Amino acid sequence: MAKTEKTKGQILSDELLSKKENIFEKQAEKTKAIFDYAEGYKTFLDGAKTEREAVVELIAMAKQNGFSEWNLGEPVKRGGAYYYNNRGKNLFLFRVGSEDIACDGVRIMAAHIDSPRLDLKQNPVYEDAGMCFFKTHYYGGIKKYQWTAIPLALHGVVVLENGEEVTVKVGEDDGDPVFYINDLLPHLAQEQVTKPLGTAIPGEKLNLLVGGLPFADENVSDKIKLNVLAILNEKYGIKEDDFISAEISAVPAFKARDVGFDRAFIGAYGHDDRVCAYPIATAIFGTDDRKHTTLVILADKEEVGSDGNTGMNSRILCDVIDAISRSLGADPIRVRANSMCLSADVTAAYDPNFPDVYEQKNSSMISCGTAMCKYTGARGKSSTNDASAEFVGKVRKIFKDNGVAFQTSELGKIDLGGGGTVAKFISYLNIDTVDVGVPVISMHAPYEVVSKADLYSTYEAFCAFCKA
Repeated sequence: MAKTEKTKGQILSDELLSKKENIFEKQAEKTKAIFDYAEGYKTFLDGAKTEREAVVELIAMAKQNGFSEWNLGEPVKRGGAYYYNNRGKNLFLFRVGSEDIACDGVRIMAAHIDSPRLDLKQNPVYEDAGMCFFKTHYYGGIKKYQWTAIPLALHGVVVLENGEEVTVKVGEDDGDPVFYINDLLPHLAQEQVTKPLGTAIPGEKLNLLVGGLPFADENVSDKIKLNVLAILNEKYGIKEDDFISAEISAVPAFKARDVGFDRAFIGAYGHDDRVCAYPIATAIFGTDDRKHTTLVILADKEEVGSDGNTGMNSRILCDVIDAISRSLGADPIRVRANSMCLSADVTAAYDPNFPDVYEQKNSSMISCGTAMCKYTGARGKSSTNDASAEFVGKVRKIFKDNGVAFQTSELGKIDLGGGGTVAKFISYLNIDTVDVGVPVISMHAPYEVVSKADLYSTYEAFCAFCKA
């Protein structure tokens, strides 16, 4: 059947109206590349469930791609590729381009590598009613009820009293035990289930079940606690006081898996924000452009306000840019003023199961591409970086010129939603910044879902930005 010519209205509709289109349908030729890219991401996720592990994984990737270690104050050379490891929890990757950095600035891409979790308290171990538990303090915004009755793993480091640092990772291998937070059986939960979800499980009840065998000695008390500590001492050299200088987290013991019969989605712990961290890292590794100086920031502490000396609200970004600029003989004030940044953080994908909290026209749709958030914050744009029209226009053109599928997004209805990212801390330094990232279903849950198409689109967006 012969094709009919488009009417004037159809032509105008194509030219003038905004449409969010499914990438798997509109760019079907990319499906294999999308699926192949997702396999590398899933491997990364399984090896990087904490910010410390993410730094280790990314440094290994950096070395494979020719990056060498750099420290503040050391010289840099044009054409060089470097990484800076800030205290094992915050990583910088950068390439020095051929352009004058004072005039061209730096192409900055920033994501965070911490995720909501349960941290052990400094005095966590206790025994009660034939069981040994670790007390926890939740980190970041969680729905506490989601963390009960699921398999959990322990990840972290302990600095012993002699100064030795030991790594703890239990619950990931098939032969490992897992850990668990008790919940009430329905038969006894009549009162619990009448409470609001936010108060049904208090924070002090998020206690981790870690043991049940008594130590074989009638002359001691707290036999189960003692047996757990004896096991830890034999394996790691840990004594109870060593928890004072420990950073151990309970994280879901789930693996990253394909979701759905067609495998279009990925389910995993920690998509927020490693689903953006991986694309920006692979973008700087994969770009063949050497004109622009490009900087990737993998930050810690975003989920708790970006404070601390490994968070984006510290001086560390300013110090890194200053050091690079001075090594190249450039004024860092000019460099920052001429730089631009894509803050890579996730946004909420529209969920038709909960339509009442979304404003559909301004929500990101799953599988329709990376999402640009001109402003974040809450209510009346409180605590946000609101990117300028000029900078948003520049980014739009970069994406269009490079065939990047993208959409715009807000995080829920005005008076219901909202959230923050690291963007405002970067813009404080007089750097044009806008948020761009992957839409997520069930954000901050122990198991989140993203589209492989949106993951790949975000990678394409940052590749385009690197060479713009």
